[in-house]
Amino acid sequence: MSNATVALGLMGGTLVAAFFLALRSRGAQSLEQWSVAGRGFGSVLVFVLLAGEIYTTFTFLGGSGWAYGRGAPAYYILAYAAVAFAAGYWLLPPIWQRASDWRVISQPEYFAKAFDSEWFGAVVALVGCVALLPYLVLQLKGLGILVSESSYGVVSNQTAIWIGTIATTVYVVMSGVRGSAFTAALKDALVLAAAVGLGLALPTTVHGGIGPMFDTLVAQRPAFFVLPAQGMSGVWFTSTIVLTVCGFYMWPHTFGSLFTARSADSFRRNAVIMPLYQVVLLFVFFIGFAAITAVPGLQGADIDLALLRVTRQTYGPWVVGLVGAAGMLTALVPGSLILMTTATILARLITRYHEASAKREVQIARLLVPLLAIIALWFVFRGEQTLVTLLLFAYAIVTQLFPSVLVTLWWPHRANAVAAFAGVVVGEGLVMWTSLAGITTASLFPALPASVTDVNIGLLALAANVLVTWALTLLLPTRR
Repeated sequence: MSNATVALGLMGGTLVAAFFLALRSRGAQSLEQWSVAGRGFGSVLVFVLLAGEIYTTFTFLGGSGWAYGRGAPAYYILAYAAVAFAAGYWLLPPIWQRASDWRVISQPEYFAKAFDSEWFGAVVALVGCVALLPYLVLQLKGLGILVSESSYGVVSNQTAIWIGTIATTVYVVMSGVRGSAFTAALKDALVLAAAVGLGLALPTTVHGGIGPMFDTLVAQRPAFFVLPAQGMSGVWFTSTIVLTVCGFYMWPHTFGSLFTARSADSFRRNAVIMPLYQVVLLFVFFIGFAAITAVPGLQGADIDLALLRVTRQTYGPWVVGLVGAAGMLTALVPGSLILMTTATILARLITRYHEASAKREVQIARLLVPLLAIIALWFVFRGEQTLVTLLLFAYAIVTQLFPSVLVTLWWPHRANAVAAFAGVVVGEGLVMWTSLAGITTASLFPALPASVTDVNIGLLALAANVLVTWALTLLLPTRR
């Protein structure tokens, strides 16, 4: 019971903090204050907010799970964010500058302004909400795993998901983005302590050290730390990194968090520092590797349990409780941002066609939060995908907005909503068709070599999107 007490106690403490923050900012009665904090965040708060979105239950459980079950292919998780952080040095400042000039607070508004098209903004809103749903499902599934496992089964998976969803909903409604930034700082401290501590301690406890751990695993499974010749090969690895880097900042909640910054320099400073933050993932991988011999036999979606199972088997309830509490925050922070962003997008769509005061607008957004949480819950209890599988599917959806962003930055005077819409339709159509039918590049082109068939199918959809978007952009007349 001490595990459940520690984990649920921390969630209760977080809710108390959210209530306190909400009371302190009662004067912020506009959607701009609630969702982007009046664009007043400096470099430090932008850093913790971006890290809060990026280091999620996927990183905590999915990273260790893939290290446990997949080996070398898990390294893509380490690589893609570091590349994306560096790319942000050039990509984010011009996006922020345009958004600041236009006073927009959500991703669809940015596209509507950039393309001078309200209807294309609505299309982007639809794409964003569809992509965020599996991402939110990922957080809630991870939350259920964390609480159930860290409580030694005292709290069931379903009960944990319900409790976590209710807590996240209340948290979002009360605190807004300021509460998310505050909790992201607390979460980062706990995740660093848990990931680095376990990443060093578990290999030592189970194998006598990190070096001996690798010696043992290489002797038992010589090919485990090498990308396979086919399937998740070097081609798959590279194409998956390219795909995820392109989609990294296209998430509506990540894109929206850019608007909280006080200046473009915040992004340049963070682009220098944030790639170093990926070092934390090495320790997450060490946990997964240590679990291979300590808790063998996990298969399918159960590989996401590797971190908690090896911790529970090796250490006492207080360590498990600390890990569970840290993990809960990796679901709470991004989950709250996802809910808040989706509610903001929909509230703006609703009020765009019905005049509403600033106070009424934020009330509508807050009312939408529990409705969205209920929809997500319905999907949580259906399907058995691993956390990484869910994220890769969502990435393939949201990445289809990337070509349109490039057009707004490189050819702003040629930005044409029809061209962008055609590209998105082609890209999203291919993603949905291949995902629902279980089609891969290998099944489409079985006679071709692995250098082609191992390409991530989502990247082919993105390539088709780029071709259509840019061809029509050049062919159609300029807007002005």
